[in-house]
Amino acid sequence: MYSPSAVQARAISASLQALGRRQSCGRGHCTHFARGRKAINDIAQGLVQAVRLILTRDPAVVEIVLLSLRVSGIALLFSALIGIPLGALLGLSRFVGRRLVVALLYTGMGFPPVVVGLFVYMMLSRSGPVGRLGLPYVPTLFTSGAMIVAQTIISFPLVAGFTMAAVMGVDPQLRQQVMALGATRAQAALTLLVEARVGVLVSIVAGFGSIISEVGAVMMVGGNIDHSTRVLTTAIVLETNKGRFNLALALGVILLALSFLANVTVLRLQGRALDQ
Repeated sequence: MYSPSAVQARAISASLQALGRRQSCGRGHCTHFARGRKAINDIAQGLVQAVRLILTRDPAVVEIVLLSLRVSGIALLFSALIGIPLGALLGLSRFVGRRLVVALLYTGMGFPPVVVGLFVYMMLSRSGPVGRLGLPYVPTLFTSGAMIVAQTIISFPLVAGFTMAAVMGVDPQLRQQVMALGATRAQAALTLLVEARVGVLVSIVAGFGSIISEVGAVMMVGGNIDHSTRVLTTAIVLETNKGRFNLALALGVILLALSFLANVTVLRLQGRALDQ
């Protein structure tokens, strides 16, 4: 009678176990499940490493965050200086061509950021109408100044549009009462802006949210240069392409936190306006 050796017995046992696994999994489902579980584990490990980088204040992360806040903060300041007076003017005045200006403003509120980046690139390039002048106060391409210009163009229509809507929402009789008390047009406009301050603050926060998460325009005019023009969004793209998911996740968590804070601020301001 035939009696298999120990080696043959182990080989037969391994074959039967493999056949059983294939039959129980069926059409590669086990393989897909294992891959999915590995991906989940990688994401979890990446999030843990991201939290560690944030808590330990990794120098690379801190540098990128500070540059992002500086560029977006300066751009937001310029947007407020341009957008708030323009929005107040459009909300309080009636003049020839106002409808055209409002239509252009609404178009700017939905303008693709990458097109803004292309426009700024063409203007500031050495062969462009502005770049060829070589003026000392005009920023050059692939600098933080060019990124500030692009973000200002992106955010100021939002600031102006929301300011205009906030001013138009104020009771028209308030302006008449202020004017009747002897206030000048400038004083009346300032009074209405104070009355519509919640909407004005919402416009500023909305402008910040539109530029802190923007990637196309800043990458086009900034170039994503390390220690010079690398901000949160461009760094996330770069680190993801390099396979450094822990740093990319850390930057993504920070970006989501900043966007979340901006949205929470908008909701709180809107809630106060509704409660008044």
